[in-house]
Amino acid sequence: MFEAIDAEPFIARIGERGSTHCAKEAFVVREDEVAPPKEFKCVLRLGKPRPGEIGIPKDLEYLCVGDILRVNGPAREIRVLYRRHSPHNILFFTERCNSRCLMCSQPPRAVEDGYLVEEILETIPLMSPETQELCITGGEPTLAGENFLEVIEATKQWLPQTSLHVLSNGRLFSIDFARQIAAIGHPDLMFGIPLYSDVASKHDFTVQAKGAFDQTIRGIMNLERCGLRVELRCVIHKQTVERLPQTARYIARNLPFVNHVALMGLEMMGFTKTNIDALWIDPADYQSQLCAAVRILTQSRIMVMIYNHQLCVLDRALWPFARKSISDWKNIYMSECDECASRNQCGGFFASAAVRHSRGIRALKNVRGDNTDLGSSIGA
Repeated sequence: MFEAIDAEPFIARIGERGSTHCAKEAFVVREDEVAPPKEFKCVLRLGKPRPGEIGIPKDLEYLCVGDILRVNGPAREIRVLYRRHSPHNILFFTERCNSRCLMCSQPPRAVEDGYLVEEILETIPLMSPETQELCITGGEPTLAGENFLEVIEATKQWLPQTSLHVLSNGRLFSIDFARQIAAIGHPDLMFGIPLYSDVASKHDFTVQAKGAFDQTIRGIMNLERCGLRVELRCVIHKQTVERLPQTARYIARNLPFVNHVALMGLEMMGFTKTNIDALWIDPADYQSQLCAAVRILTQSRIMVMIYNHQLCVLDRALWPFARKSISDWKNIYMSECDECASRNQCGGFFASAAVRHSRGIRALKNVRGDNTDLGSSIGA
C-alpha cells in the first residue's frame, strides 16, 4: 500500500524505473503492468486501479515522464500542473483581479488562493530545465506582490534557459516595483500588457476600471525605464475595432519602444459569452481597420503579430503577420478545415468557437504564402 493515498494533497513528477528522485515522483503503469517498488510517492494506473493505486481518467492518458501533477490523496483527484513536451505551460497565480474586462475568459473571483503561489514554487524545481517557455497568468499576478518577485527569482534559479512571459494589466507597476523586478536580472522576461484604445475612457470602459488607462501607460513606461521588455496586446471586438488604426498610431508615436504588438481575436469564454452582443463583430467585417493598423505599425518599424485569427478570414496581405497562438489544449479546427491546403499553417480556433465564429470560414486551395503587398490591400 502507498501511504500517499491517505495523505494530504501533494505534488509529484512522473518518473521512470531506476529514477534517483522517486520519493518525489509518481509512476504510471498500464493495465496489466507490474507496479514498481514502494519508494515511489504513488502509482497511477491506466485502467482499474489496484489497492493502494490511483486510477488515471481517460482524458489524462497522454501523461508521460516529466509531467507534474497535483494529487488530492483522499479523493484520488489528479490535476496536471505541467506537461514536459508542451510549449504552452502556464503558472496560474490567482483568480483575483483589479480589472473586470468585458471579454475576460477567466472571470475574476475574490477568493483566498495564496496556496497557488506556494504550489508554483514547489513545482518549478521539478520542471525540465529544457522547458522553452512559461506563461505567468491569472487573474492579475502582480497582486501577489512579494510572492510575484519570489516566483521570478525561482524561475531564474531553476530554469535559467526558459523564457518567461507575464500576462498583466500593467496597472501595478510602480517605478519601485519595476526596479525590484529588474534587479532580479531574469535573462528572458517579457510582459504582455493590454491596451484597448488610444482614448482613456474607451480603454477604461473595456476593463471596467476608472483610471486604468493612465495606470497602465505609467506601468508600461516604468517597465521601459527599468529595461524590461513589453508586448502590447489589443483584443479586437466591437468596442475596440473602430479606433484600431488610431490606437496603432498612438502606440507608434508614444510607445515605439515596445517589443511587439499583438492584435488578437476573441475567445468565446467567460465574460465574452455574457457580453457577446456588445462585443461580437465578424472578423470578416474589420479587415480594413486591421490592415490599416498593421500598416501603421510596420511603417513605424514596430513588430506586429496577429493572434487567434484564421487565414481564410484574413486579408491575404495580413498572412505574414498571422501566428499559431492558441494553446494546444484548447485548439481545434472546423470540418471546413479538413480539405484546406493551408491548415498546417493556420492557427485554427479556440475550442469555444462553437459559440460564434466568422461566416468567412472556408477551405483554401492555395497554401499560405500566396499574398499581396500590404500597401495595396484594403485600408492602405
